[in-house]
Amino acid sequence: MCGIVGYVGREQAAPILLDGLEHLEYRGYDSAGVAVLGPTRGLQMKKAKGRLKVLSAMVDGGRTMEGCLGIGHTRWATHGQPNDVNSHPHLSQDERIAVVHNGIIENYVEIKEFLISQGIRFQSETDTEVVAQLLGFYYKETGDLMGSVYRVLHRIEGAYALGILCADVPDAFVAARKDAPLLLGYGEGCSFVASDVTAIIKHTRDVSYMEDGEVAVVRADGIRVFNAMGQPIEKEHSFIDWDVSAAEKGGYPHFMFKEILEQPEAVRKTVSPRLRNGEICFEELSLTDEQIRAYKRLFIVACGSSYHVGMVGKYNLERLLRIPVDVMLASEFRYADPLVDQDTLVIVISQSGETLDTMAALRQARALGGRILSIVNVVGSSIAREADDVLYTWAGPEIAVATTKAYSTQLVLLDMLGLYFARIRGSVTEEESERILEGLRALPEMMERVLQEKEEIQYLASRYFNHDSVFYIGRNLDYALGLESSLKLKEISYIHSEAYASGELKHGTISLIEPGTLVVALGTYTPLFEKTLSNIVEVQARGADVVALTTESRRDDMRKTVPNVLTVPDTHVILEPSLGIIPMQLFAYYVALQRGCDIDKPRNLAKSVTVE
Repeated sequence: MCGIVGYVGREQAAPILLDGLEHLEYRGYDSAGVAVLGPTRGLQMKKAKGRLKVLSAMVDGGRTMEGCLGIGHTRWATHGQPNDVNSHPHLSQDERIAVVHNGIIENYVEIKEFLISQGIRFQSETDTEVVAQLLGFYYKETGDLMGSVYRVLHRIEGAYALGILCADVPDAFVAARKDAPLLLGYGEGCSFVASDVTAIIKHTRDVSYMEDGEVAVVRADGIRVFNAMGQPIEKEHSFIDWDVSAAEKGGYPHFMFKEILEQPEAVRKTVSPRLRNGEICFEELSLTDEQIRAYKRLFIVACGSSYHVGMVGKYNLERLLRIPVDVMLASEFRYADPLVDQDTLVIVISQSGETLDTMAALRQARALGGRILSIVNVVGSSIAREADDVLYTWAGPEIAVATTKAYSTQLVLLDMLGLYFARIRGSVTEEESERILEGLRALPEMMERVLQEKEEIQYLASRYFNHDSVFYIGRNLDYALGLESSLKLKEISYIHSEAYASGELKHGTISLIEPGTLVVALGTYTPLFEKTLSNIVEVQARGADVVALTTESRRDDMRKTVPNVLTVPDTHVILEPSLGIIPMQLFAYYVALQRGCDIDKPRNLAKSVTVE
């Protein structure tokens, strides 16, 4: 949620801040604001509800705000409605201090009541304003900005990434972090802070990632970082090596469409470096063969689309490893008293590597004795740093809120991990292992073949985009595929959509089927193809319109029952979801396009969820 960018250097800050915020739009927001400190006009602040273009027009692209030091923010409302007043930055009562904040201040009510008792008047409904007001209260007492910052950090509870300007400090701003992403950027005669590298990569590729409890003083000639006790520390620098154009649309109408088309190459980058001489190679893993053989249970913990990756993974890993695999939503894992011990490997999956619930689940699993293996896309992210082992998907930047290539690369990486473990444990035959490896090598090319059927999918979307409710049905891996397919449709088209295991239709769900209801029937799991056909006949008998997905070898059989049939190439059965998700992503995209939805920025959603 939200986005922070800060700049100090030789150039005017406001245009740079607005550009950085534009590159953070994908995270989701409902308002935006900037604060700039200049030598003649002092501390200036502008903020507005709505899209960033509203703010940009208000300040003429940043030209009406004078100063080479500033902070900016895009807000996704948690405390208080989306409006101009609740937008960030927030000011202290004397307007000497400006604050931007991502996260949640859990004890804000208690602090607010204290400050009101001291005569402080609040302007907004937000939890963030208590930080600005408390900081102003302490600073007025002492005149010591850093001392006041530490007093505030020791008093507030919750998650935060903070950017702080003080009118009395004309050459620096302060940043602080706990349980919310924040990175530092080192440029030529300038320095940055940002929630995501996409905001600053056109200016610098030299970054470091702030850890919990750290505070940074950011100046044009360098950045000093301190730990929670105020002691100076040295930060390890990282070099961002992906192409800047990867974070641009490149002529495509939407980032989501671009990223759907990028999936074959993304999967190729995930798979190819890890296939050597007919073997899967995970050089980055520190797990020994003895440890892999000893695990009696796996947990997969994730949220959203990453959870759906885990649902596919449960079927595939249990098939390959013959041990129990539990999949839990991170938000449920935290409060479920899970059965994790030293014989348990916990696989944590997150695109951003910053998801708060997933992060908390990771820490809980470690406290219970489990070993943590993370699958993430963002190098240097919090989950990557805290896990015992990390596998990067190498998908490149994903800008659209609705994930596509991150899901696909997570999925194929989890399949590879399952096969790698199975070969070490001796739980898969050599013949089946070779067939899976052959499928992995061919997967990018097969995905390209699926993408060539865009027009047919677009035609079906044009026929069915006006439905108010859609049901996805499937069995086994197709049920798991349906979960993600349904989520894609609902999050970008705002159509009510649900996925059901086909065998559960008669246990209540079929009462929702009436003439004209759209049912998307997934039939790529060939061992249960005939049973899927029976379920299709059941819903058709109640008047449902059916769009079916199956494999090329089953196309003719499916068409005897369903007129609208999409196909994917035949491959090893555990890899079929990697192909099946592509036509479902495209179907959701084209339906949302027909409905005129804001595809890259769906309402109420954020790319990185750093609050509960």
